[in-house]
Amino acid sequence: ICSNNNIRIDKFLTMVRYSVEPDAAVPHSKSRGSHLRVHFKHCREIAHHIKGLEVAKADKFMQDVLDMKSIVPFTKYTGGIGRKAMAKQHNAPGSKGRWPVKATAVVKDLLSNAVANAESKGMDADKLYISHAQCNRAPPGRRRTYRAHGRIGKYASQPAHIELILSERSEGVEKADDDEGEGARGRKITKKEAAMKRFVKIGGGSA
Repeated sequence: ICSNNNIRIDKFLTMVRYSVEPDAAVPHSKSRGSHLRVHFKHCREIAHHIKGLEVAKADKFMQDVLDMKSIVPFTKYTGGIGRKAMAKQHNAPGSKGRWPVKATAVVKDLLSNAVANAESKGMDADKLYISHAQCNRAPPGRRRTYRAHGRIGKYASQPAHIELILSERSEGVEKADDDEGEGARGRKITKKEAAMKRFVKIGGGSA
């Protein structure tokens, strides 16, 4: 209720569990976890990297991270992150990356849960890809630590909310048989050639 003019606005607000709501007509699968005791910054970098990947590739990537065969590139929260030679595999800015094992295992379990939900809906697991992956900061867990001279300092954890949405990859469209125009088997036309085709030559009788 708005206190200024006593107008009820709660009927216009809708509580949602996911930040995006896919079209109900399009098959999709969801999975989410709330107040997970894993570092928010680690989960954000993992979610940013696997978004858009096929499920099989994302699962293999996270398994490789657990086996220390691959690395999670850090692109946003890079303060104090050391440079790693393995981060060059993903063209990470500054070659910065880490192996956040605990966060990777949690995200991997959420992905497995989303795949199981998709299979229960009759979706093809081989065509699934991660259409949405997001990590939000959860309320910190507040504890205390004891400092010198009788002082007390905060000792807070940074948990996370994680959500995943899987969709089926659509079939590719075959190219046209003609050799003209952009996107056909012929060469890509330039802007000048496209402009020339838009103009119709008028007049110009025989000399």
